[in-house]
Amino acid sequence: MDKSVFIHPKALVETEFIKRNTRVWAFAHILKGARIGENCNIGDHAFIEEKVVIGNNVTIKNGISLWDGITIEDNVFLGPNVVFTNDLYPRSKVYLDVYVPTLIKEGASLGANSTILAGVTIGRWAMIGAGSVVTKNAPDFTLLYGSPAKWHGYICRCAQKLKFKNKTASCRCGQKYKLKNKNVFKC
Repeated sequence: MDKSVFIHPKALVETEFIKRNTRVWAFAHILKGARIGENCNIGDHAFIEEKVVIGNNVTIKNGISLWDGITIEDNVFLGPNVVFTNDLYPRSKVYLDVYVPTLIKEGASLGANSTILAGVTIGRWAMIGAGSVVTKNAPDFTLLYGSPAKWHGYICRCAQKLKFKNKTASCRCGQKYKLKNKNVFKC
């Protein structure tokens, strides 16, 4: 493990796969085998299982459990108490050989207390509103919220809602987007 990694003295870290400039705060527990990228921030009371992969520049706020089968790509924000599942039909003392994979793609933001059902993919730069229950995939650059979470528009990388005219949108940050068959592509 790189010497620039900060691990709070009250954290329990069993993995050796944590890259540089990552910070792990009090009462976090990371199991052996978990893979964590560089420049991440893992908040108090986080729990990360052994088959979890976390990219670079990821923020994991307090009270989040990441179960086997979850992959978090680069630049993802997970708000406080986001809930993930990894078994669609859980029973006590019944264990799966392989857990349902869940993927959170680059740049996605998940609001506080949102719940992500096993097997869901959250697209690049998508945004999930606080308290939402996500039961279906969220395409790239979409804004979803509610219970169950529903589509409420498209969103820029800078987090501003996009307004399309003639299948194109320009954000005030300078980014330009093109809409094709309900999918958004950065120009």
